[in-house]
Amino acid sequence: MLWNLFITFFKIGVMTFGGGYAMLPILQREIADNKKWSSDHELMDYFAIGQCTPGMIAVNVATFIGYKKQ
Repeated sequence: MLWNLFITFFKIGVMTFGGGYAMLPILQREIADNKKWSSDHELMDYFAIGQCTPGMIAVNVATFIGYKKQ
């Protein structure tokens, strides 16, 4: 499970240009639609919390998803 989580976020990070906000639709498609790791509502909560905490949004979202799937 952790390896799959790492590979998913690695692909998103490598293939996305334009910063954290450009990643949001890709994160939504991969995490909520394809992998079903969280619902759309939970993902929007993760985005909101990720904006309030220091660091990149994608890293914060990866942390929340990893904690949930643990």
